[in-house]
Amino acid sequence: MSALNELLEYQKVDGELRKIEQELAGSEEYKKYMQARKFMKSAQEKLDAQDKRAVELKQLRDALIARCEETTKAIEEYADLDELVDGGGDIAFYKKNAQALLDRLRALKTELNKLIADIGSVTEEYKKFKEQTILMQKQYKEYKEKYEAVKNNYAEDVGKINAKLKAAGKKIPPEILEKYSAKRKERIFPILVPLTADRCVCGMDFPLAQQGKLAGGNVVECEHCRRFVYKQ
Repeated sequence: MSALNELLEYQKVDGELRKIEQELAGSEEYKKYMQARKFMKSAQEKLDAQDKRAVELKQLRDALIARCEETTKAIEEYADLDELVDGGGDIAFYKKNAQALLDRLRALKTELNKLIADIGSVTEEYKKFKEQTILMQKQYKEYKEKYEAVKNNYAEDVGKINAKLKAAGKKIPPEILEKYSAKRKERIFPILVPLTADRCVCGMDFPLAQQGKLAGGNVVECEHCRRFVYKQ
């Protein structure tokens, strides 16, 4: 049997495994398991980002509080305004400075109140997401166990198919089987397809020059779908 026929026979057996994989991937257990898994993979990254944001907000709050305290102290210096005037000071100048400090303090307090509200929102969001993460951790474990149970139902059939594939693979040159396996990992299937009406199954036209390369059981990789095309 030619290398092409051996590979086609290998693909036929592999098709049985592919069918099981599709059935598993279409199961509700698998979908829920993957949904929980995807959430868990991104959860820690999001929690870390929220922790970082909380630290940044705290630093901003502390800086604003410090500026409010500095401004308050500066305003307190004008408590003895009468003494400053008696000492020859310009009352208009002092009043102008005092008013500027009061305006600055009001602005700082408005900014601080807004920041405190933002901190409250972030804290509440973090709390809710943390609770959701804890719940999803439990669901992840539950869905994983259910999926494994469904997967185990196919274990015997999968074992038999893999044994057939191993035996069939021994008849195929290693470099060819390696290329096939690489395509399989890319979820391309079927990997070997016949040239039909001068076209690949994806609809890509094959020029005469490329068709000439298919003689003698050779295969050519389709430039569009990357399948291996052969001539019947």
